[in-house]
Amino acid sequence: MSTAGQVIKCKAAVAWEPGKPLTIQDVDVAPPKVHEVRIKIVATGVCHTDWEYLYESGKGMKSRPFPLVLGHEAAGIVESVGPEVTKFSPGDKVIPLFLPQCGECERCRSPKTNQCRKNWANMQLGVMADGTSRISYKNQQLYQFLGVSSFSQYTVVPDTSLTKIRCDAPLDKVCLLGCGVSTGYGAAVKTAKVEKDSSCAVFGLGAVGLAAVMGCQVAGAKRIIGVDINPDKFEKARVFGATECINPRDHEKAIQEVLVEKTGGGVDYALECVGSPVIMNAALESTAEAWGTCVIAGWTETETMNIMVEKILMGRTLKGTYFGGWKSVEDVPKLVDDYMNKKLKLDEFITHNLTLDQINVAFDLLKSGKRTSVTSVILILSLLLS
Repeated sequence: MSTAGQVIKCKAAVAWEPGKPLTIQDVDVAPPKVHEVRIKIVATGVCHTDWEYLYESGKGMKSRPFPLVLGHEAAGIVESVGPEVTKFSPGDKVIPLFLPQCGECERCRSPKTNQCRKNWANMQLGVMADGTSRISYKNQQLYQFLGVSSFSQYTVVPDTSLTKIRCDAPLDKVCLLGCGVSTGYGAAVKTAKVEKDSSCAVFGLGAVGLAAVMGCQVAGAKRIIGVDINPDKFEKARVFGATECINPRDHEKAIQEVLVEKTGGGVDYALECVGSPVIMNAALESTAEAWGTCVIAGWTETETMNIMVEKILMGRTLKGTYFGGWKSVEDVPKLVDDYMNKKLKLDEFITHNLTLDQINVAFDLLKSGKRTSVTSVILILSLLLS
């Protein structure tokens, strides 16, 4: 493309400091360096993690440096590639990945984990391999959230944190596979390994929770119980496969006691999709003795669980999952294929199509938890902004 090798001026939503709304700024996006790729972002989801890092930084979340450009759940088109990049070409449709897969390290070679650590420490700090960001505002460096920064019309990512997808995939749908849907769906089918005719409880019916419900249904679970304090989410949960839904506030007993009674001893699988240690404990205690499995998919970085040891000694399994257990580069294109072959729902997650200058509206919708705001997708197209 004509912009290859040049600095690109574009719009980005900048977080200048914690707790303040994002502002739309004209930023500079530098050309990609060695093993880096510059992408034109076409669509990005708005994940609860983005909101938490802005409004709860230092609370349940580790502090990140500001100013930064948020966004990590996206899809776009390769604009240009840096030196030594061999797997991508301008025009490729791609999904950037906050979890890398280099394919060479011990973790990548092991079938036991998806947690590659290529450039990991730097990406967590918002910089590339050389310790700097590719996005700036008036010569001031803007950190790249999780190494992605999809709330910008263009961004640069390492070539190990990017995957090429089929050319007929709709980017405004498959962008959701960059985080939330993959995480929840994988928590059920890959980490928990939900079995046919089993019973499941999913705690939290946001995007991750709904994807977990979908995973339980795909796995053939007979009973799928959705748990949330917002009953407006129950109708949508049933669309994804929930057989029944429970509001903990409708019961005097603790929700784990309710579920144990309701299922005659506890569910086979519980999936926590909120990120609350209290709910994590409830999820674990809702599972059956001897074989119950609890998977934690909800995200928190600094909080602590307090577990009664007997709950584990009696045969329960407690597991965590990151990005649903998927090996990012190789598995995300397969999930795209599943969507294209109608084996995986994505359209049903999307309730709003917004433009970049409506990013704070998207955050408000996300936080409000209204039935109409399961997941907001931001369409980032340069022609939509002056």
